[in-house]
Amino acid sequence: MRKKRPLTLYILIAMLLGIAVGYACHTVFPDKALSAEISSHISLVTDIFLRLIKMIIALLVFSTLTVGIAGLSDGKAAGRIGAKAFSWFLLASLVSLALGMLLSNLLQLGTNLGLPLPPVDASTGLKTAAFTLKDFITHVVPKSPVEAMANNEILQVLVFSIFFGAALGALGESGKRLAGVVDELAQVMLRMTGTIMNFAPLAVFAAMASVVTANGLGILLTFARFMGGFYLGLVCLWLLLIGAGFLVLGPRVLRLVGLIREPFLLAFSTASSEAAFPKLLVALDKFGVQRRISSFVLPMGYSFNLDGSMMYCTFAVLFIAQAYGIDLSLGTQVTMLLLLMLTSKGMAGVPRASLVVIAATLTQFHIPEAGLLLLLGIDQFLDMGRSATNAVGNAVATAVVAKWEGALDTPAPAAAPAAKNESATTRAA
Repeated sequence: MRKKRPLTLYILIAMLLGIAVGYACHTVFPDKALSAEISSHISLVTDIFLRLIKMIIALLVFSTLTVGIAGLSDGKAAGRIGAKAFSWFLLASLVSLALGMLLSNLLQLGTNLGLPLPPVDASTGLKTAAFTLKDFITHVVPKSPVEAMANNEILQVLVFSIFFGAALGALGESGKRLAGVVDELAQVMLRMTGTIMNFAPLAVFAAMASVVTANGLGILLTFARFMGGFYLGLVCLWLLLIGAGFLVLGPRVLRLVGLIREPFLLAFSTASSEAAFPKLLVALDKFGVQRRISSFVLPMGYSFNLDGSMMYCTFAVLFIAQAYGIDLSLGTQVTMLLLLMLTSKGMAGVPRASLVVIAATLTQFHIPEAGLLLLLGIDQFLDMGRSATNAVGNAVATAVVAKWEGALDTPAPAAAPAAKNESATTRAA
């Protein structure tokens, strides 16, 4: 039987082909308006793929999280798991923000840019006034679960699923039939996920081709210093996350890294954390994380544990301040870090969320919001790294909580090859 090639290989090939086709289109059609129009048509494939993912994501989160909570022994168990998850999320958030602040101060990426700065009164078009802590807290609680699912408000779906799952679990035996139906719904959603993921290489090809067609590779050279510094920070963060996972999981964390290659590449190439969610769930299953943990912690992580996005917030704010020659004291930067700790928790479900949070922070500290215009052209390339890092952070967090809860199954001993050889020897004798 011929071995099936992994989806990861096709995604890598699609990325390279997309870059080549995009570069060719940008070279043949140098006119910006025309290349932008061609780019918009190419991106149609990616848009359809992401819409397919969004089509299933709300029901997938609802069904898996509901079954996970209903399967917990009692409310105390759910509270305990939630407390452990949030403890990890807060620590990871603090590390991400602090690492971004440290590297930004060391590298000074915004100084001596050699680029014309946007006028301080230029508008970014981002609605920052609506992004307040009060609005975020009230927005968390859904007015209607149907509306939350229709609008793909994952944080609201999360809240409803927690209440629904807890109530379903409290029914005991009488609730098992409905729990079984919801579990079957989860299986259907996962089967649909498998079908949709077959189109991932096409979506990756279109995403890369579209971005390079519109911007060319020249923009990467212009902002090479900033992008290099940011991706250096992401690599440091990956190492820290994997190192922290090693302290809890031991050498098994390397197997986890291998299992999440596919969702990592998918998140990176499509610049969408949502696209990686179904594949992350499957990868955690293979790693041995019991579904009652992964279906509970992973959706929460997608709302509260966006490590890559948070690191980008400190990088971007300090980059813009340095570009405009604004010196921020250590105390001011620590205050900014604490503010980002709060506002970044509202990123889930907000379009271009990182940019909105950054714009709100710039206004708070009297830094020209127009500085964001410097980064808008390369935001897609930066978003690729942010999304992939979010996937890594959530995978490690879920596996760690599973280990703490004793819900991480040990891998089966690799005795099968030995047994097979022994059998062959016996037949030969």
